[in-house]
Amino acid sequence: MKALFFLRHYNDIDHITPVITAWVEAGHTCDVVLIGAGKFRHDFRVSYLASLEGVRVAHIRELLGGWLYGTWRLQMLLLTGNLRRSFIGPLVSRLAEIHSAERRKPLWQKVTRILLARSFKDGEQGVLAFDWIERNSVIATEWVETIVSMARDRGVGTVSLPHGDSPHANQLIRRGEWRLGPDMTFSTARIFDRVVVPNELCAQRFRPFLPENAIAVLGSPRFSKKWLDRLTELMPPSPLTPPEDRLRIVIFLRKANFTTFWEEVSEVIHLIAAFRDVEIIIIKPHTRSGWKQSLTRSKSLKKLANVKVADDSVHSTYLMNWADICIDLATSVVFEAIRCGKPVLAADYLHAGRSAAAVYMPETELRCRDDVYQKISDVLAKGRDGFYVEAHRQRFISEMLDVGGQDVLSRYVMLLEAIGQGQAESLLRKN
Repeated sequence: MKALFFLRHYNDIDHITPVITAWVEAGHTCDVVLIGAGKFRHDFRVSYLASLEGVRVAHIRELLGGWLYGTWRLQMLLLTGNLRRSFIGPLVSRLAEIHSAERRKPLWQKVTRILLARSFKDGEQGVLAFDWIERNSVIATEWVETIVSMARDRGVGTVSLPHGDSPHANQLIRRGEWRLGPDMTFSTARIFDRVVVPNELCAQRFRPFLPENAIAVLGSPRFSKKWLDRLTELMPPSPLTPPEDRLRIVIFLRKANFTTFWEEVSEVIHLIAAFRDVEIIIIKPHTRSGWKQSLTRSKSLKKLANVKVADDSVHSTYLMNWADICIDLATSVVFEAIRCGKPVLAADYLHAGRSAAAVYMPETELRCRDDVYQKISDVLAKGRDGFYVEAHRQRFISEMLDVGGQDVLSRYVMLLEAIGQGQAESLLRKN
């Protein structure tokens, strides 16, 4: 069976590459179309996919040509949130009103016909996969709706795959979020035949908007044991050199739009840096919008000899392998460390969230500055052994990463096969 995967950014590549790999290893073929920044064409995971038999990788500009791609991109920018939230937002909104949905439709359809005709022959069974497409997505939902609708007309099934795991156990985590209840951000998922989530925390986002049989809870492909073993083989050599006899700490930050108490984050970094036996703290900004976080430009932090900010090119797995301890502001990237048994400190008091790690493993939670000091002191004095209550960690792995068992990737392949076959059969019945 044939599949068409669209990948937008770093997180998509991170979480969907394992699914694509399992798909072709099951004997299927696919096209991978990058629809974000051109730099991801050189990402080591994308290069790996391009090396697999049965996989074609291309950036959308390569498929559309310069003029058509530029027009598609400009039309996309009229509808996405980044420009509308900028100082030229009113002008962008006005241009979108003038260039109405009816006038935008022919371009969406033209681009879609080119992409679908390249991947699927008439009557061919197949499946089309995006990541989680939300109302505030960097890709216009209007175009996604067009390509999903036209794919169905050809008998191709459609699915929304995870680009993350839920690191938060609560809802009100961003600036301006003041009301509990269904979050319309996730209502766009209704356009797909199925939405796949790793765990129940993620499923709760979509349940107000979809029937139960439209949501598949299959576990985490990114943090499945099978994929983590493969990733170890694929990664280029690490650029990080561990210092000897020093405690190595990495701090993972959230995106800039999540409410974070930056003054206290800075205080905590200074506190840890003051320990004589802590050689380096590497701060890892989020892969998207990390440049908006003032912390990484702090002059007082830059003066600390044992504090560094990680470059965008330093993959989270390098940092995980380098570190003795990970301090987390509620990101799913530390799920890899939890699976491997490496200590994670859930710094919940530094942000507006309640982390899944702290809910499942209370021994990880930092509730005040004293906790930070005591945890670091304990690891320096006693080492990392016995950090977790093992029953808590195993429950986290079972309910957050391996829902349904360890063979996560096979479940994804079976679902994609069923979606592709089911949509084709549905079209035949209609005809």
